[in-house]
Formats: sequence, C-alpha cells, structure tokens
Amino acid sequence: MMKTDWMRPELFALLTAVLWGVGGYFEKKGLHLGNLSPQMGITLRTATALIILAIVSFPQWKTLPQAGSKALLYMIVGGGVAAGALGMLCFYTALKGAPLTRVMPIAFTSPLFGALMGIIFSGEPLTLKTILGTLMTIGGIVLLTGK
Repeated sequence: MMKTDWMRPELFALLTAVLWGVGGYFEKKGLHLGNLSPQMGITLRTATALIILAIVSFPQWKTLPQAGSKALLYMIVGGGVAAGALGMLCFYTALKGAPLTRVMPIAFTSPLFGALMGIIFSGEPLTLKTILGTLMTIGGIVLLTGK
C-alpha cells in the first residue's frame, strides 16, 4: 500500500508537537485556574485519554493475545509506568511550578533521550546530522531557559 502525502510520519510527528504544545498550555491553565494538584491533573488527563483511546482502539483489541508477553511488558513498563505515569507526574509538577516557556523546552528534549536509547540499545547509526541536531537542540534549550 502506497502512503499518500497526508499519511507521512513527519506530518504526524509535527501534529504531535502542535497538539502537545497546545495541550500543555491548556493543562497549565487548568491546573492554576482550578488550583488542582499535579496528581489530579494527570488523573483527569489519563481518564479522558483512556475513554477516547479505548473507543478508537476497540477493533484492534483482538491483537493483544498474539502480541506476546515480552511486547506487552515493554509497553506497560515503558509507556504505562515510565512515560505515562512517572513522566507525566513530573511534567505536571513542573507545569504547576514554573512558566510554560521554561517547562516546555526542557520537557520536550525527550527526543534526545529517545535517540540516545536507539543508538545505545538498538544500534541505530550515530551520524553527523544527529550530533549537530542534538547540539543545536541543547543550545536552543539553554538559550530559552537560561537566566
């Protein structure tokens, strides 16, 4: 099956960035307007996401048994525990305590850590472009968050 332009992974990555940036703005506003704790904020976010995702993923539920326990463990530990619970609790705590312009650039250095994991554990290539992009990203964050 040939991918059309609107199905390109880069477009979905850009939409992810836009949605996460917009979402972070509304999450910070909600935390402060409602004087909510970070834990309550992430609970509301996760409950809402669970309902929506349960509906849109319903046709694929039958694939779970064939995924295998190792794949499910990776998803649960990586997505559920590390990124989903602990990462989001840290993010909401940061949102509650600091300006969005400081929190977002630091929090969204996550691709650097993902790329590092890919290089170290999956043998993905370390190219000059990767090195330069990483250095530029870190430089931009230092510039945006420095005092």
